[in-house]
Amino acid sequence: MKYDRNNALIGTNLPGIKLINQGKVRDVYDLGDSLLFVATDRLSAFDVVMPNGIPQKGEVLTQISKFWFDLMSDVPNHLITCDVTTRPELKEYAKDLQGRSMIVKKAKILPVECIVRGYLVGSGWKDYQKTGMVSGIKLRDGYQQASKLDEPLFTPSTKAAIGEHDEAISFEQVAELIGIEKATKIRDLSLKIYTTARDYAEEKGIILADTKFEFGEIDGEIILADEVLTPDSSRFWPRDQYQVGTSPVSLDKQFVRDYLETLDWDKVAPGPDIPDDVVAKTQAKYLEAYTKLSGKTL
Repeated sequence: MKYDRNNALIGTNLPGIKLINQGKVRDVYDLGDSLLFVATDRLSAFDVVMPNGIPQKGEVLTQISKFWFDLMSDVPNHLITCDVTTRPELKEYAKDLQGRSMIVKKAKILPVECIVRGYLVGSGWKDYQKTGMVSGIKLRDGYQQASKLDEPLFTPSTKAAIGEHDEAISFEQVAELIGIEKATKIRDLSLKIYTTARDYAEEKGIILADTKFEFGEIDGEIILADEVLTPDSSRFWPRDQYQVGTSPVSLDKQFVRDYLETLDWDKVAPGPDIPDDVVAKTQAKYLEAYTKLSGKTL
């Protein structure tokens, strides 16, 4: 295992267990009948993985996902357990893996990022300013930056390879990719999960501005996969700081992005070292998101 100076886990090594994918944050291992997802503390910004990480970030991502999977147990998902000690081959690594890992079912992942927007911000806001549309969907006049949309929008995109950017696609293009029946199912599930989570988060003082989901198939059944409703896949805003017409503060890696914008860096790998004070502020935001949503502390 590889830790940085702040004790953030930035690399995993499980001899004898096959590593099948190393993403920006997750390392995925093949356990034969299932997969092991390890959420490291690696941090990516502007599609570049930084040389140092955010301590406990991987735990936050895993535990928030588990929280939502449990809360919405009526939606089939890929989670088997977060307890790595149930697998004999993982027991010797439990000290490093426990709390930040999920053992999940093997599923055929659908090639679509299912994005739901409840508020007009980020690339959606830029689209709207230019065209009056978001991902080809015509909106009424009068919205401001960070306005709540009259209805949440399903704005899917392609799943790009690492180093490439996802591209927005229409619902019709999703139907061409996977068929109208599956396209309708994942759209409806995405909107249902988002609205359930949005209403829950609102009660906890958090605005869920937008999020993205992934779905897979097992024996013809569509299931919710990957991480779900975390600070890495969603925009969480503290409700008491929300103001229409501004770009709200996010409970995520915003401190890192803001710091990087001050540097003379071309946003191409390798990324610069993140100072300890920026790391600490970012860690606090991730932990705040978990505590506000779940009522627990790590």
